[in-house]
Amino acid sequence: MRFIISILIWIAGAVITAAAFLSSLIIKKFPFPIADREKLVHSQCFWWSDAIIALNPFWKIKIEGLENIEANRTYVMVANHQSLADIVIIYQTHMYFKWVAKKELLKVPFIGGLLGVNDHILVSRDELSSIKEVYRKAEERLKSGTSMLFFPEGTRSGTDEMGEFKNGAFKLAIKEAKPILPIYIGGTREAIPRGGFIFKTKVVGKLVILPPIETTGLKTADFAQLRDLTRDKLIKAA
Repeated sequence: MRFIISILIWIAGAVITAAAFLSSLIIKKFPFPIADREKLVHSQCFWWSDAIIALNPFWKIKIEGLENIEANRTYVMVANHQSLADIVIIYQTHMYFKWVAKKELLKVPFIGGLLGVNDHILVSRDELSSIKEVYRKAEERLKSGTSMLFFPEGTRSGTDEMGEFKNGAFKLAIKEAKPILPIYIGGTREAIPRGGFIFKTKVVGKLVILPPIETTGLKTADFAQLRDLTRDKLIKAA
């Protein structure tokens, strides 16, 4: 029975993701003016996230702290990273943002298409020039009023212990005087089967949006203090 259910989940997930990509592409390429076109394209990921979570009987997601998001503010969003499922769950914030993703994700069917059509920032991890370009583009996005999402561990954590945070997001937040919005993601490590496709374990995921950490008045040299404070708050949210 789990075998059949798992196949149905993957097929339905592929169909929903393809539909989200096609609707996003149509809106993006529609030859007539559309108000807030980029935000409308981005919003296709909201119903995509809702549908992916709803169709999977092995997933249950608890969401806390949505009241900590102010619609008219621009944030440097900082989240820990456990699983590819984090990409689905983060859209439950219903925020408009761009995020920094590995260029390799473009190869994932339809997921890669969604990344491309939404103009998220892509990075080649081993190319220093690419990383510098990432932060230049992220800076431009923040200046234009678009929040930026970072997974500062740099990769998915292999254990329940949160990895060390890289510095870039915190230096950027201070430079642009944007608040850090800490987002804790928990329970998703086993959300996507490893080494196979059969869902075997029921997962209770957790998305917690913590109160913003203001950066006004901080100097660039304060980035380590800001980084460690953010990480500590996320660990305590577990």
